[in-house]
Amino acid sequence: MSAPKPVASRRGGRWIEEWDPEDERFWKEKGERIARRNLVFSILSEHIGFSIWTLWSVLVLFMGPEYGIDPAGKFFLVSMATLVGSVARVPYTFAVARFGGRNWTVVSAAMLLLPAALAWVVMEPGTSYTTFMLVAALTGVGGGNFASSMTNINSFYPLRKKGWALGLNAGGGNIGVPVIQLVGLLVIATAGEGNPRVLLGVYTPLIVVAATLAWRYMDNLGPVTNDTGAARESVRDRHTWIMSFLYIGTFGSFIGYSFAFGLVLQNQFDRTPLQAASITFIGPLLGSLIRPVGGYWADRFGGARITLCTFAGMAVATGVVLAASAAESLPIFLVGFVGLFVLSGLGNGSTYKMIPGIYRAKAQEQGLTGEAAAAYARRLSGAAIGLIGAVGALGGLGINLAFRQSFLSSGSGSGAFVTFLAFYAACFVVTWAVYLRGAGSTQAAEAGAESAGSDDRQPAYVGV
Repeated sequence: MSAPKPVASRRGGRWIEEWDPEDERFWKEKGERIARRNLVFSILSEHIGFSIWTLWSVLVLFMGPEYGIDPAGKFFLVSMATLVGSVARVPYTFAVARFGGRNWTVVSAAMLLLPAALAWVVMEPGTSYTTFMLVAALTGVGGGNFASSMTNINSFYPLRKKGWALGLNAGGGNIGVPVIQLVGLLVIATAGEGNPRVLLGVYTPLIVVAATLAWRYMDNLGPVTNDTGAARESVRDRHTWIMSFLYIGTFGSFIGYSFAFGLVLQNQFDRTPLQAASITFIGPLLGSLIRPVGGYWADRFGGARITLCTFAGMAVATGVVLAASAAESLPIFLVGFVGLFVLSGLGNGSTYKMIPGIYRAKAQEQGLTGEAAAAYARRLSGAAIGLIGAVGALGGLGINLAFRQSFLSSGSGSGAFVTFLAFYAACFVVTWAVYLRGAGSTQAAEAGAESAGSDDRQPAYVGV
């Protein structure tokens, strides 16, 4: 086929009406260049989105006693941003096909101005707690950017390149968490903890830049449409909910701890805002950078195996944190907590890579082969990823609510960590029971092929 040009259609704007990245000639001549350009500006927009989503994990460090908000109130404050960001991922997933990837990126980036501007207005002592809650909730729109960004970039790249492209897109977005925490540290160290508006002054023009560059350089794909049938089928599939449960344990931990780390250090170890800010960025940074490694290991050894090891490691790290809390040892506590970030980052990569493998195994179980199996897997996994991402992000809400209750009842986060330890143990058992049980058996490894005539056959998920 001849390479299509990104021309305006009757809908207006930068619409590409023909797009076939699987055609190698088209990909080499035009497709790769267009896809790479869209990826770059998608990463920028998603990066700023993550920063605004986690804005209040930094702003609460500026809220001293004069604000009249206790630790439990601060945990509940950041929980609102987590909740809205999680729920927003569902409509954002479908917005790309409805409005166009470029158009929605511009709109979703521009929407970040609202919570940033309102935070500028309300960040001062004397503002009511209800007002703070409403403004924090609005920052949740930044959490939805991940879902629309991943859905959009998934459409631009051929199957053989999706892992690389989606890994860059996700990692570039996640790094928005430690970056805003680093900027917050710089503001506290230079302007003081009484000047939160400096932080907002840094990010407001960046939002404008992200929206402007998306409007100038990105494209809409006309062939991309919402597959409501696939969405309904994925909702009915048990693996969508099993993987949502596991993603709560990995990404839910990452985003929940990102919001909570600074508050835990302040309230359990009496760190000043500057001392807390000088540490909080380390865990999210390492967790973001190591996410592609989790995906790479999943490709090589199987996502289920890496995920199983991840949950075992997270349980051990939680035990270290509990021991450090009992001994009141900040250095050991930091080792355990940063370990949780690193392991959650690995798990983010491995669980995300499991999803298409699971649906490929289901396709083979149904007797599909070759391109038919690949098409089935793409269709179902694409629909499931948005829902899994939304439910997984709700884990961040659970973590912050657990910390709130723990500090409210005992003045310590130990009770919350006991809950997390039990949850990681449950995730370990589910991963083993559903995806790895019987992995040592040749018959289990070949079950999908050998049981083709059985109505109750089970696919082999050992390699997902």
